[in-house]
Amino acid sequence: MSGISNIWLGIACGVAAGALWGLVFLAPELVSEFTALQMAAGRYLAYGAFAALLIAPRWRSLAGKLGAAEWRALAWLSLFGNILYYVLLASAVQLGGVAMTSLVVGFLPVTMTLVGARDHGAVPLKRLLPSLALCTAGIACIAWQSLNAPGAGDGGERLIGLLCALGALASWTAYAVVNSRWLGRLTEVSAHDWSLATGVMTGAQALLLVVPAMLIGAGSHDAQAWGRFAAVSAGVAIFASIVGNALWNRMSQLLPLTLAGQMILFETLFALLYGFIWEQRLPTRLEVAAIALVIAGVATCLSAHRPRAPTLAPGE
Repeated sequence: MSGISNIWLGIACGVAAGALWGLVFLAPELVSEFTALQMAAGRYLAYGAFAALLIAPRWRSLAGKLGAAEWRALAWLSLFGNILYYVLLASAVQLGGVAMTSLVVGFLPVTMTLVGARDHGAVPLKRLLPSLALCTAGIACIAWQSLNAPGAGDGGERLIGLLCALGALASWTAYAVVNSRWLGRLTEVSAHDWSLATGVMTGAQALLLVVPAMLIGAGSHDAQAWGRFAAVSAGVAIFASIVGNALWNRMSQLLPLTLAGQMILFETLFALLYGFIWEQRLPTRLEVAAIALVIAGVATCLSAHRPRAPTLAPGE
């Protein structure tokens, strides 16, 4: 497959992953009576169970290809990219709303691009500056809109929500960078199997969350609420964690880190779309401007990654 074909396939995988990951921002609103710790435990217990079922037929073969270093990496990635990230994200959504949380996490292209700018083969940072400027302007628009919107909760709650969202951003930046680099090293393990192995590890870690999740801040819920909680946990596990992660890992193998970082903007756009539908409203002018700036930022980043024709010397 040619380099251009790889780029377009990677972009398609990134858009699809963003559409599925956007559901993650809506889930805390669907089960708002449960704590963030309970949501993380429920989601990742389901993720671990589904991943174990899918990987069981070839587990022995896969386990033989994973050494101690790979298992340590999976434990680290599972903790920071799944457990910690989702606890912080769910808390941010509950305290600050979908729009603010999705836009703060939308800074990921900026943080990933800055980290990946020194990687071998990366596009020079100066060629990415227009994209970074457009994305930052778009994020600033919605951040201003979200933090100053009437009825969005008191200032203290919004501030704590903002801090949780920033923590989620830091956690997922670390995960995305390290995971992308591990995927680049793997030769005998597919991106899909790596994602499922991450799910098994995350499920094992989620088992440790069950007791504190049931004790810390937990209230009483009826059978209907628990049924909705189980359905949301299973849905997010299948569509976001299993399918979405597989698409993201495939994208990470096809695109350079600087371009892969830009793809997370589609998660932001879809999260905003789902949020508007949930709130039954149209976006404000500031939100429309921000979305336009984000799309323009992605477009300029794609342009920066296009191969440039060689410059011919005079007389050639």
